[in-house]
Amino acid sequence: MDSLFIAADTALRTLFAKPRAAKACATLPEGPTELNDAERRKAAGLMRVNHVGEVCAQALYASQALTTPSAALRQQFNQASADEVDHLAWTAERLQELGARPSILNPLWYAGAFAIGLLAGRLGDAVSLGFVVETEHQVGAHLKSHLDALPAGDHASRALVAQMYDDEMRHAGEAQAAGALDLPQPVKQMMRAAAKVMTTVAEHI
Repeated sequence: MDSLFIAADTALRTLFAKPRAAKACATLPEGPTELNDAERRKAAGLMRVNHVGEVCAQALYASQALTTPSAALRQQFNQASADEVDHLAWTAERLQELGARPSILNPLWYAGAFAIGLLAGRLGDAVSLGFVVETEHQVGAHLKSHLDALPAGDHASRALVAQMYDDEMRHAGEAQAAGALDLPQPVKQMMRAAAKVMTTVAEHI
């Protein structure tokens, strides 16, 4: 019952409360950011996608923590979730700085991610961890593509993305070390297809 209350609290905080980072971004901008209107719109769209990714991360880790019978693994999921709260807060703040709003579909993204995490958790800890590894690797590839796509002068967004990449790769390594199962290739491909739909829609809506 406590786990259910925690999961519900996470959903409410993620979707309706202002996220607060426990720590500042460690990666510093290379210089001041100066953007024209077109660059600002491009950066805002990409940062909106990153914010949606962090909303989904909260849902995934909450559902996986809810389903695991292992107290140690639950703690690992909760710690990773705390790191993702920092990312959620950083991306929300950056969106505000860019004069943009989060995706209006965040409740839908959260619900879908929670359902997927719940399914992965029900299939066992090894599968759940394998899902984390593959998710974080795909997120990492996505973040690296953003470093190419962001305006060259948007040093503030680039610093956030670089730090987020380091954290996501650490989460993948921790999940791998905890006994992750390598997911079948068709599952990985379906995950990539779902992520493509989400990122395409979230950049604009």
